[in-house]
Amino acid sequence: MALRMLYLIFLRLLGLLVLLSRSGEAKEVELLSLRHENAVLRRQLAVRPRLTWPERAVLAALARHMPARLRRHRLITPGTLLTWHRRLVRG
Repeated sequence: MALRMLYLIFLRLLGLLVLLSRSGEAKEVELLSLRHENAVLRRQLAVRPRLTWPERAVLAALARHMPARLRRHRLITPGTLLTWHRRLVRG
């Protein structure tokens, strides 16, 4: 599990380097397309997806940097983050 977490962190750092080299317009287009894809997939799913621990850690870390008004409407809500934290502390 730790190796997978390191791998995901490495991928995110590489992605950040690529993102820094893009123009603002390209970032906006990608963001809009990803939001649309998420909306389509949410409509098709009957249940919420199950995430692995490393996926949860990455999403929780990214959610900290997201504005509160956007955080409320994402897959990972503040309540979800608190529930994950309680489970982690309990275990």
